[in-house]
Amino acid sequence: MFKKASKAKDDFKPEFDGQHADEEVLMTFHKHPLVMRKGLILVLICLLIGMIPSLIWPTRLEFLWFVLLGLLVGLVFMFWSWIDWHFTYIIMTDQRLISITQKGLWDKTVVDVGLDKIQNINYQISGFQETVLGYGTVLVQTFVGDLVIDFVHHPDRMQEKLVKTLKELGVGNFAEQALKAPKN
Repeated sequence: MFKKASKAKDDFKPEFDGQHADEEVLMTFHKHPLVMRKGLILVLICLLIGMIPSLIWPTRLEFLWFVLLGLLVGLVFMFWSWIDWHFTYIIMTDQRLISITQKGLWDKTVVDVGLDKIQNINYQISGFQETVLGYGTVLVQTFVGDLVIDFVHHPDRMQEKLVKTLKELGVGNFAEQALKAPKN
């Protein structure tokens, strides 16, 4: 039913924590970088607050340290947002779909769904901002519930890739759809 990885078990080097020896990674993707916008806004706010003393007393050069301090505090907030973005990703293997979500340094959520449990994959692009910036939500419907992946860059293309991969692997309803589809 599923393709098996052709690597020997002796030379197996996992690409992610929890990868099975007979499992092949087919694709990985991050959320849209727009999820870091709050960190960027906080950098600008901290920088502006640090500039206030220099704007009030422009001849006092020692107040430039406040600008630097505001920038450093803002960069800490930006780093926090970057951690959330960088360590949040989705992995599709030949056996399962894994969503790893990181919030800060100490809060990590992993959702692991077997490919045979997936019933349907849909996407949604709603509103002006999502349309212009090219992001949206991918909804993976399973027997046990829905896996909502928001802030996906080009969700239409991602949904198409996921469905195509499931058809190629011959998984559940997707295999039946592939058999019924006319051949070009």
